[in-house]
Amino acid sequence: MSATWYECKVKFRKIDETGIQKVTTEPYLVDALSYTEAESRITQEMMSYVSEEFKITNIKVANYAEIHPFENADRWFRSKVALTAYDEESGKERKTNMYLLVQANDVKEAFDNTMFAMKNTMGDYTIPAISESPIMDVFPYFSGEEDGLEQIEKFNALKASRPTVTAEDQDHMEFDQEVVAEFQE
Repeated sequence: MSATWYECKVKFRKIDETGIQKVTTEPYLVDALSYTEAESRITQEMMSYVSEEFKITNIKVANYAEIHPFENADRWFRSKVALTAYDEESGKERKTNMYLLVQANDVKEAFDNTMFAMKNTMGDYTIPAISESPIMDVFPYFSGEEDGLEQIEKFNALKASRPTVTAEDQDHMEFDQEVVAEFQE
């Protein structure tokens, strides 16, 4: 059984750029096997971000085929990729759409990162649309298998390479390092 990406909306108080505290709802992405596990995982992740109360307002299955974090990028973009296949029975071309979530700083960089992610694709494809995603952060599931530690280190290295690190980000990175330490034991 493979894990699925769940989009979780979390409502909490946050201090904005002007220093005013306001209530906001932000979407996050978690990798889980069920809605129950997604709720548990987002609760655990948000406890390291938010010191006050928060409420999970919605959980839904996200329609992403792949997630691609990239170094020095701080925003997430949704790339629509149309795969072209030739149907031998009918003699017609068929297009199948899939969505990638790629990290980038702007739309052009998102396009370049999508092309990089698709470089080993054997078939023909086009990229008909790229738009900025409201996703604030992505929390992948790591199983702890032998290559799990390598995945954690790679994902943490990508997250740590972001150009601006806030106090909240620093707290989260310290939590991530604690998780890595647990896997090493």
